Amino acid sequence: MRKKYLAGLVLGSSVLLASFRSASDNERYFEIAKNLDIFATLFKEVNTYYVDEITPAKLVKTGIDAMLKSLDPYTNYIPEDDIEDFRTMTTGQYGGIGAVVVKRNGKTVVQAAYEGYPAQKAGLLPGDEILTINGIVVDKKSNSDISKLLKGQANSIVKLEVTRYGQEKPVQVDITRDKIQVDNVPYYGMLTPTIGYFQLSGFTVDAGKETRMAVTKLKEMGAKKIVFDIRDNPGGLLNEAVNISNIFVDKGLDVVSTKGKVTEWNKTYKALDQPLDTQIPVVVITSNRSASAAEIVSGVLQDYDRAVIVGERTFGKGLVQATRPLSYNSQLKVTTAKYYIPSGRCIQEIDYSHRADDGTLGKVPDSLRTAFKTQSGRAVYDGGGVAPDVEVVEKEIADITRVLLTKSYVFDFATRYRSEHPSIAPAREFQLSDADYQKFVQYLSGKDINYSTDMEKSLADIAKKAKAEKHYDDVKNELEAMRKKVSTNKANDLTRFKPEIRELLEQEIVSRYYFQKGQIEATFDDDPNILTALAVINDTPRYTALLKPGTPEAKTRPEANRKTAGGKQ
Repeated sequence: MRKKYLAGLVLGSSVLLASFRSASDNERYFEIAKNLDIFATLFKEVNTYYVDEITPAKLVKTGIDAMLKSLDPYTNYIPEDDIEDFRTMTTGQYGGIGAVVVKRNGKTVVQAAYEGYPAQKAGLLPGDEILTINGIVVDKKSNSDISKLLKGQANSIVKLEVTRYGQEKPVQVDITRDKIQVDNVPYYGMLTPTIGYFQLSGFTVDAGKETRMAVTKLKEMGAKKIVFDIRDNPGGLLNEAVNISNIFVDKGLDVVSTKGKVTEWNKTYKALDQPLDTQIPVVVITSNRSASAAEIVSGVLQDYDRAVIVGERTFGKGLVQATRPLSYNSQLKVTTAKYYIPSGRCIQEIDYSHRADDGTLGKVPDSLRTAFKTQSGRAVYDGGGVAPDVEVVEKEIADITRVLLTKSYVFDFATRYRSEHPSIAPAREFQLSDADYQKFVQYLSGKDINYSTDMEKSLADIAKKAKAEKHYDDVKNELEAMRKKVSTNKANDLTRFKPEIRELLEQEIVSRYYFQKGQIEATFDDDPNILTALAVINDTPRYTALLKPGTPEAKTRPEANRKTAGGKQ
């Protein structure tokens, strides 16, 4: 009798729960239909009675974008017109000329031409100013408009009219477009005879194959240790993150799990292939702009104690997106899940599901982060990206250096230097002479390099407050003396910060002869992250200790890592 009663109670509860669920679903569907009807009638009224003409597609897209923005930055509406750009982002392929073209001071300037691609083969040079594209004047065109004009079907021809430093008249450059495949691994090479290095800049199709090939080539070149640079990598395809992790971890191990509202989509991704090398020492370099798939790879290698992480805490994006087809060939990129790496942690830093009353979002506070364990028992934490095992705090560039970069003076001087010097020493050996640096200083004569230092801004604030409180006359002389001192120091900034400025000049100049690969090599001798990575991977006891439970290291500052002998000074 008791069993029948319990069975009846369970059955009754199930029916009641199903009823509640059905009622709840019906209410939700009614709310959806109701609000869609309100939106449609509102749009009709606005379209009919608004004082000015409106563009229906633009107005609706504005509404959709605002709605999705209230969810998170990664859930986006992709109209039919933007599908090609979205496909380029996910595949790394497009039909074009293989160059970076930007608007700079009202001009359309070639910033870089990729080695081996149509623009470089046709003789287009960094610094060239594009006047027309297929006869269309581009001075008032946006970056987006120019990109569309340059892209096109492979084997089609695009005609550019450009002005070039050192030539009086514009020249025409005819470029045959080709299928452009942006490399996920833009560089691999040897830092020392036994230490290999490669950069991973994206996670588009075949990123895993490119990475496996790069590591294989480095081992053939004699690499006994690997430095893996994943700085500023924004992420991409989840399966490519799994493939890249699988290069260094055993087949069958969990790599990443996804969990979301649609439970049928929840999945654990495992390493499916034989690894390339599970023993070779690896240091991964990260930055605060390493995100998403880049964080999966760095987090997986950290969780399995497979690599030492050097650099900055990563961005903290632990969300997964999927694309869903919409009507009229448009698509929705929607966040469907959070991902969890092998230790069980999710590195998502911002909780988009809870907002303050003013709409602002907060980060996960340290006090609420949960500790997890790596395979060896090291403590790692969720809710804030992947923290490095050895943190490198990069020095801020000087105000004068920032001005020289933003006003393109470094870029323009490199253009001039290239026209006056047919060749230079190899990328790793090139050094800008003191005489050439003085030419740069002379080049800046008469140019606008005004800027306000933090000290000047602080003095201005103090003066303002002193005047408001009627104390300005008391401190006037002291403030004026400090202003003069700061002004004197600024006048000497080109000398004071010469090593920093010269290094940037060398990198920009090298890129004109040896392209992106040369520009990367030019940083090897003074990049604090690379120097720290070398110090860690060359110190076997330290490297081993970092992969075992213990006290985390203190921050590493770049001043302590700079070479004191040899290389560029």
